[in-house]
Amino acid sequence: MQKYIVLVFILINSFCNSQTIRILFNATKAEMAGNADWVIDADVYNLGTNFNGAMVPGGGSDANPQNIPTPTQNNIDSFIEETYWSGALSYWAIDLVKQGFVIETLPNNDSITYGNTSHQTDLINYNVFIIAEPNILFSLSQKNAIINFVQNGGGLFMISDHDISDRDGDGYDSPFIWNDLFSNNSIQINPFGITFDFLNFSQSSSNIANLPEDSCLHGILGNVTELQFNSGTSMKLDTVANPSVQGLIFRNGALNTGINQVMFARARFGNGKVCAIGDSSPSDDGTGDQNDFLYYSYKDEANGSHQRLLVNATVWLASNSLSNGFDMETQDNFSFSIYPNPSTGIMLLKCEFKKKVDFKYEIYDLTGRIVFQKEKYKYTSDLYSEEIVFQEKGFYLLRFISSGLVITKSIVVN
Repeated sequence: MQKYIVLVFILINSFCNSQTIRILFNATKAEMAGNADWVIDADVYNLGTNFNGAMVPGGGSDANPQNIPTPTQNNIDSFIEETYWSGALSYWAIDLVKQGFVIETLPNNDSITYGNTSHQTDLINYNVFIIAEPNILFSLSQKNAIINFVQNGGGLFMISDHDISDRDGDGYDSPFIWNDLFSNNSIQINPFGITFDFLNFSQSSSNIANLPEDSCLHGILGNVTELQFNSGTSMKLDTVANPSVQGLIFRNGALNTGINQVMFARARFGNGKVCAIGDSSPSDDGTGDQNDFLYYSYKDEANGSHQRLLVNATVWLASNSLSNGFDMETQDNFSFSIYPNPSTGIMLLKCEFKKKVDFKYEIYDLTGRIVFQKEKYKYTSDLYSEEIVFQEKGFYLLRFISSGLVITKSIVVN
């Protein structure tokens, strides 16, 4: 328990002292083997072998991505296209940079850890971890690291693929590997309430849950109306194992309580969040390793909904708020809330005080620029409220400071 508290403190302290949201794409589980190229950028290619040294079925060249994509993301603007970086996930990553996030890769020769302060790419240094179609089993320590990362406030994006999609020939494909993580860890059985099916189907689905306030479906890039699978699998949800798990897009029907044949799902666990999708092709922008069979799916299929879904969901994962709407924080001497969150541009901040206290709040955009600021000393009233109008869509951070306590909340303006 003491270790858990320390890790939570480190996360909160790091988040309060930095306005940088860091996204890490995994490349340690043969995401580049065979016909896959689930990386954002690679400067080097390994011909004909996977990262265990085994020959890749069908041959071809496999990407060897580096930690920092090149050219620098500092030059990315609204006009940059996906070919700026070389990888099938480059467009997704570039879209995230345009939202103000910092993007990195965990290279194939690195390791998945959590709480190792001497490890530069330890998950404690990131807000979101994206794993697209792993092809090598996670070790027990890696499973625990991933689950601890989520439990302590991280966001995990899980991408699977269809049954019998073992790209590196080691006997394990992504549905099996994900299910093994869920069922064979030292923390909790089925922590996220998700199990991937062993299926292989292609389908365009407009069976979207009727959740108009959900920021994955109706987020910063707009409304998700469709999802196209090209040889993917579905999921089963277990609301007993995790009461928060919810399907958002379905193979058949669009019941908000649906637990079977789910194509896209989300859940909370501890202080963190997860998203899961049963096919890797929606994230494929078609510009990765040309020796592989690539889909132009990310922006070109489903009427652009793949782009909206993946970016919206990543923004949701990056938000450390545990509420989709009314976001309240209660302490001994005061409480404050900000509503609605996400919003369409206008939010109401309310503070209630049990005694006279000093307080101030600051709202930053992701460049570190303060867009709102208010200071009050020895506030005499028991209620303070203010309407905040945002001029631009985007991702913001609110820091509320009172009596030496600093509380940070994420704000999304759609």
